[in-house]
Amino acid sequence: MSDMDRIYRIFVINPGSTSTKVEYFENEKSIVKANVFHDSTILMNFPTINDQLDYRMGVVKKWLADNGVVLTGVDAIVGRGGASFSVPGGTYEVNDLLIRDTKAAKGGVYHSSMLGVQMAECFAKEYGGRLFVVDPIVVDELQDVARITGVKGIYRTSATHALNQKATARLHAAKLGKKYEDLNLIVCHIDGGMTITAHDHGRMIDGNDGSGGDGPMTPTRMGTMAITDVVRLLFDTPKEEMKKLCSVTGGLSSWFGTSNADTIHEMVEAGDKKATLIWNAMSYQITKNIGAMACVLKGKVDGILLTGGLVRFDDIIETVRENCGWIAPVSAYPGELEHEAMRDGALRVLRGEEKALEYTGKPVFSGFDF
Repeated sequence: MSDMDRIYRIFVINPGSTSTKVEYFENEKSIVKANVFHDSTILMNFPTINDQLDYRMGVVKKWLADNGVVLTGVDAIVGRGGASFSVPGGTYEVNDLLIRDTKAAKGGVYHSSMLGVQMAECFAKEYGGRLFVVDPIVVDELQDVARITGVKGIYRTSATHALNQKATARLHAAKLGKKYEDLNLIVCHIDGGMTITAHDHGRMIDGNDGSGGDGPMTPTRMGTMAITDVVRLLFDTPKEEMKKLCSVTGGLSSWFGTSNADTIHEMVEAGDKKATLIWNAMSYQITKNIGAMACVLKGKVDGILLTGGLVRFDDIIETVRENCGWIAPVSAYPGELEHEAMRDGALRVLRGEEKALEYTGKPVFSGFDF
C-alpha cells in the first residue's frame, strides 16, 4: 500500500481563548469533533494560561471517553502552535526545544494557543504518534516598516491567527480561480481573539498584535487603549491582572462579567441599551482596523474576508459591509478552517509530499543592525 492509499489517523487540538476545539480525522474525513466552551469566570481562576493545562486535558479526555474515541496507534497529533520564537510558515515537527520555548512564552506572545503543543505532548506520551505544529500564531512575515515603535529597541511582533487566515485566503482565492499569492487581501479572524491582517500576495505584511491586546476589543481582550490611560488608570494593577485584561477578563468580559457572545447578543436582540452600545462598539473597532490595513495595501485590495466564530452574527458582517464595502468586496466565511489546515499540514508530511521543518529557537527577526 502506498502512502497515498494508506488511512492516516490524525487528532488535532486547538485551544482558544474561550474554548478547546478538538477533532479526529481519518485522512481528510472528519470522524468526530467538539467545541467545548470555557467561560472566562472559570478560566480566570487559573493564575496563568499554563495553569489551565490539567483542566483542559480533563475536559478533552472526558470528551474522548464520552464519544468512544480511542487514540491508541494514532499516526499524528497536531497541536495549535503559539508563544515560541517566531518562525516562517509551514509544518513543524514538535521537539523538546519548541515545548520549552512555548511554555516560557519566549516569543513574547501570551495566548491560549501555547497549550496546544503541551496538550499534544501529553496525549502522545500516552498514545504515541508524531507531533506537529502547522502555521503557528508566531508566523512572522512582517515588512520591516511595520516592526517599528516609538521606543527605541522595542519592536512590534507578529502574532496572528495565521493558520485560519491563510487557509481562508487560499479557499477564497480558489473560488476565484486564482492563487493566494495572486491577491491582496484583508483577512479578519473575529472570535474570542481578533486579528486583522494585510496579505500582500501571500505574505502577511502587517496586522494587529491580538494576543497582546492590540486592535479591537473582543469578548476577552481589552483592545487598544491610549498609553496615557493605561499608565494613569492601570499603572498600579498587578502584573497578572494586566495579563488577564489582555487575554481573559478584558473586552465584553469586563463589561458584562461573561465572555459568552451568545448571551450578550441575546441582550442586544432584546433591545438592551448597554449591550447594544458595547456590541456595536466592538464591530466599529473591527472596521477601523480594516481601514488601517487598506492603507497598508495602498488601497489595492482584492477582498475583505471575515472568518472566525463571531462571524455567525449577521450584524457584524453588515457593519463591515456598511463601513468598509467601499474598499473592496466583503466575503464571510463563518467558523474556521484551522482544523483542516492542521490536518492537511500533517498529511502532506505523512504522505511524503513535503518534509517537516525543524524548530531551531532562532527567531525570524531579532532586531536591526543600527
